[in-house]
Order: sequence, then structure tokens, then C-alpha cells
Amino acid sequence: MKSWMWTPLVVLLIAGASYYFYIETLPPELEAGFLYGNGHVEGTEISVAAELSGRVLQSNLEEGREVSQGELLVALDATDIRAAIAKAEAEVAAIEFEEIRVNEQRRTWRDMLATAERDLVRYQELRNKGLVAEQRLDQSGSVKREALGQVRALEAQLQETRARTEVAKRNVEVLGIQLARTEIYAPLDATILTKGIELGELASPGRMVAVLVDLNDLELKVYLPEAVIGKVKLNDDVRVRVNAFPDRHFDARVKRVDQKAQFTPRDINMPEERVRMVFGVVLALDNSGGYLKPGMPADAWIRWDPDAPWPETLVVPR
Repeated sequence: MKSWMWTPLVVLLIAGASYYFYIETLPPELEAGFLYGNGHVEGTEISVAAELSGRVLQSNLEEGREVSQGELLVALDATDIRAAIAKAEAEVAAIEFEEIRVNEQRRTWRDMLATAERDLVRYQELRNKGLVAEQRLDQSGSVKREALGQVRALEAQLQETRARTEVAKRNVEVLGIQLARTEIYAPLDATILTKGIELGELASPGRMVAVLVDLNDLELKVYLPEAVIGKVKLNDDVRVRVNAFPDRHFDARVKRVDQKAQFTPRDINMPEERVRMVFGVVLALDNSGGYLKPGMPADAWIRWDPDAPWPETLVVPR
């Protein structure tokens, strides 16, 4: 055979071998009774922020550490607030003492008013009998008017003092609230995802102190083609695999299915690229071991047919 005849034959052999190798290395089709999707692990992140200014005197922040609800995360310097509280409490005590003094004066003048009223009645009776002069009756009336004026003035002063007392007490309460805000506590049982401030740094209102996440309440949202979404039911069994742990799977269940279709998100790789309209399916993850973290890319296999046995190896379909 001439040499020019070998060239196309070699080319055909190479092309055939390449196609055979491509076919053999393709992942198998998805088994019946299962659907596949991928996405990223998500968790509800809670940003804990400072509500007032202060230097960090104590910090229990450590990324990855589990904290309990009500556990102290950060304590700020509260020296100025404590001094202000002491001053405000002293003001309350001074005003209360003044209130006692004014109240005692009022009682004295009320007694004097009662005496003046009795004297006036008595002098009026004596005047009617001609036993006292008109001048003495006028003097008695003046004493009553003076006592009445003093009683009214002291009652007004007493009301003003009581109002000042209430304002001073409210000021103490406000300062107490500010003092409480110098200590920042965990709002729920969670894990510290991000540490936002260091010991000795100055916190300011709104500055992020830490980001917490509940690793026991993680979700994975996958997107499935419109043509197969009718097969998915709530609480369907799911198995999930992440790149960090390729040799193990995590149990999950279908938690929620979107009611409206949408275009395929750009960061989602669909097995069928021609599919444009998809439905989001939220999966509740079992993260009892704490291995899963928000942001991890993950593959998910949903068993929509409860009678279908789980395959020995979970593969990403073509």
C-alpha cells in the first residue's frame, strides 16, 4: 500500500480513539427517580454592631467559636457613663431632699392657714358683738391671705420639684441603658463567622463587631428546570456533597419550592444549558457535625421517587 493511503487511515484511527475516550470518560446519566442541582451553602448571617462609642476593654471574639445566647462578646470602656450615673443619682438625691424640705414648709403654712381661718371666724363673731375693733379684724384677714399665698406658692414649688425629680430619675434610667449597651451579648446560639474589632480598638455607633451565623440552620438553594419541577415535593430526601469533603455526603430535605420561575442565575451550572426558565428549590441541611459553612459550593441529589434506591456513587450528570 502506498504511503499516501496511510495518512487518512491514521487520522481516522486517532479520531475514533479520541471519540471513544471522550464517550468513556463522560459521567453517567442521572439514575431514574433523582434530580440534580448545585448552588452554594447559605446561612442567616447576623451582624452585631456597637450602639455607642467606647474602647474595647474585653473581647471574647474568636472566629469559628460557638457562643450561646446572652454570652458576652465585647465589653466597652464605661468609665464616663458610670461617672455620669453617679452624678445623676446625686442630683436625684438632692432634689428629693429639697422636695422633703418644701413639703415640710407647706405643712407648716397649711397649719398656719388653718389657725388664721379659725381666728378670722372668731374675730368676725367678736366684731359683730362690738368686742373688737375693725382694725383687728383686718389684721386677721391679712394673716389668712398671707398664709394662703404661702401655701399655694409652696404647692406650686412642690409640683415643680417633683417634676424635676422625675426628670432626674429618667436621666438615670437613660444612662443605665447606655451602660448596658457597653456590653455586647450574643443574640442567639450561633458561631462567630467574622471578627470585626480587636481588643483596644475604638468602637463607634454602627461599627460591626462580629458576624454570627447559626450553623444548625443552613440552607442550599438549587435551581431545577421547569419541566421537572412538578416531581419535587416538600420533605423529599436529599443528599449533598461539597468539595471540601468529596468522600462523604450530607443529608438534607426539600424545605421550600419557589412559586414563580425565573431565568437561570449566572453562577449556577445547569446540566442542560438550553434550559432558561428554572425554579428555585431550598434545601434544609443537616449540619449536626458543623462541617458545612456558608459559601461552600455544593452538589445536591433530590430523590423525588421514594422507592428509588440510593446509588452507591453519586455522580454529576451530563
